[in-house]
Amino acid sequence: MKNIAIILSLTILIMLCLPAWSGTQLWDFEEKHDDWEVANGKWAIKGGIYQVEKGGKAEHSLVGEEEWDNYTVEAKVRMDEGNWAGVVFRAQSEMEYYIYYLNVQNNKSELWKHSKGAWDTRVAITSNIPAAGKLKIKNGDWFDVKVIVEGNTFQLHINDELQDEKEDGTYKTGKIGVWAWETGASFDDVTITGDNVKDTLAVEARQKLATTWGRLKQVN
Repeated sequence: MKNIAIILSLTILIMLCLPAWSGTQLWDFEEKHDDWEVANGKWAIKGGIYQVEKGGKAEHSLVGEEEWDNYTVEAKVRMDEGNWAGVVFRAQSEMEYYIYYLNVQNNKSELWKHSKGAWDTRVAITSNIPAAGKLKIKNGDWFDVKVIVEGNTFQLHINDELQDEKEDGTYKTGKIGVWAWETGASFDDVTITGDNVKDTLAVEARQKLATTWGRLKQVN
């Protein structure tokens, strides 16, 4: 009995010392993805890229689980026509979410919180995040956008350069998505990694993920 107790104690100790493995999901848009839900706007997959036509305000499409809490979401973002596009996180509904988006017109980024009412019912958490480093936000270029969500703290990275860190505690969990405002935009290689994200990556997808951020698709 004493040996059994020792073995059990050692097993529990080993389990506690092991790192918590996060799950990852990837959408590369090489095929149809039925799990994406369009909130508004005209969205379509073209040539392995998820695109929205230039249209109205806060056009976005969502994917994932409302229970997702702390995670890192990454996406390639390209503004083809217009000034504003970015990444949605902690979306409780098609009206309630946060959005970090790039601003071509002013070479900056912005963080807004949307709420129920209309597509443009929102308040600015910060509307002036000057581009850090040598970043130049312009049409036709792909940008690697990463948002790290931990508790009430959010970080925005563009091309691996930290742009912003802010706090807000309104939405604790939620889906992710892509977004544009009166802008034709393209999105690719959307990924999410988090402790309560179900891992769906096959071996070949993991291999692709290791190299995909260095790959740029040609403009359609």
